[in-house]
Amino acid sequence: MEVINALGRRKAAIARVYVKEGSGKIVINKRELEIYFPSPMLQYVVKQPLNKIGVDGQYDIMINLTGGGFKGQSEAARLGIARALVKINPESKPALRSEGFMTRDPREVERKKPGQPKARKRFQFSKR
Repeated sequence: MEVINALGRRKAAIARVYVKEGSGKIVINKRELEIYFPSPMLQYVVKQPLNKIGVDGQYDIMINLTGGGFKGQSEAARLGIARALVKINPESKPALRSEGFMTRDPREVERKKPGQPKARKRFQFSKR
């Protein structure tokens, strides 16, 4: 089987995901999943699409992650894996869509405006 690739994004994180048939090994930036994400919660987030459609252990996944923090990176990887699984088997899309794994979370950091301390915060108003 050829390698299926997909892209996942969340906040400032970008995940390039490459999926091929194999033994279920997940490698992120040339490191094992357990080493890259020591937190069991983040490991669970990355594996959610695989567990949902019951193919955990059937595919080898290689992920290149850049930008963002660990939470954003784990959710970007989840979206990329879900998109790759749909490319492999389009019948799995409704199950993944119902759990929200196919939806790109569009929330980004709002830019800081000039003359203000932060994006929406204002300096204290003085009448006199």
